[in-house]
Amino acid sequence: MLKLNNVSFRYDQKSVLKNINLTIQKGEHVSIIGESGCGKSTLLKSIYGLFDLDEGEIFWNNTQVLGPAYNLVPGMPQMKYLSQNFDLMPHISVKENISQYLSVFFPEALEERTQELLDLIKMTAFANTKVKLLSGGQQQRVALARVLAQKPEVLLLDEPFGHIDNFLKNSLRRNIFNFAKKNNITCITATHDYNDVLPFADRIIVLKDNNIIADNTTQELYQNPKEIYIASLFGEANLIPISVLKPYANTEEKIIVYAHEFKVSKSSGFKIIPKKKYPMGSFFLIEGVYNEQIVYFNSNEDLTLEEEVFLNIPIDIINKRLP
Repeated sequence: MLKLNNVSFRYDQKSVLKNINLTIQKGEHVSIIGESGCGKSTLLKSIYGLFDLDEGEIFWNNTQVLGPAYNLVPGMPQMKYLSQNFDLMPHISVKENISQYLSVFFPEALEERTQELLDLIKMTAFANTKVKLLSGGQQQRVALARVLAQKPEVLLLDEPFGHIDNFLKNSLRRNIFNFAKKNNITCITATHDYNDVLPFADRIIVLKDNNIIADNTTQELYQNPKEIYIASLFGEANLIPISVLKPYANTEEKIIVYAHEFKVSKSSGFKIIPKKKYPMGSFFLIEGVYNEQIVYFNSNEDLTLEEEVFLNIPIDIINKRLP
């Protein structure tokens, strides 16, 4: 079990983490999300032991995580941290980078394990290629395999798919996160991409202004975001006044509605004027205006700009989001 007690950290007198309290179970997959500069990477590095904390303590099971002031080589041996810099050896091959930490005393097992990881990252064809000749995305895949080769108890991933081609991302996500779950590896991922989060994370931690503002299961946090900031991390979201949906309601309260939750009608609902449209493949993202408020919604049809339509929100969404 990983436990953070009242963790605070400052960099050049600027507060980066404030009073972070967090418990993560063995084998749990937790995603840390939030806007740039909110402290995601710093939190991962603190967990790994790359920083000396200003306040608080971090424990993995019964072992305290200590920083550079206590360890000549910072970092917890039970953990592996994959930074955005990859930390590869450029002048040796992909295969040699992956197998570097495997035991040479069991050559058959080494070969089998290396091949398994090459297949996992879809780099078998580049096994003998020197890393310096690879693209940034290919190097990121090698770095993923390299940390997995070391069989960590805790895997700390900082934007692990940021450099990888879109056509490979989904299969790699499935491979990497399923591998971690199968091997009971505690996985903590800092990311800005909700596609890294929604299908895989057991739980989500939301950071804002260097604090944890939400900590819940993935589905609960997605279905019932308490702030527009949280909802916007998962896609286009709007704050809609309840009085728009229920004209008789005497309240200034608003509810959060994702763009895909609106139902477009030609005859009933609240009236909106489409101003811009963005083809998204199987649907259109529409930017419309209602009473001078911009509202984003999805439409299966190619709507005509400046031609009014009506929007409805299913009653279950309304009831679920009511304060």
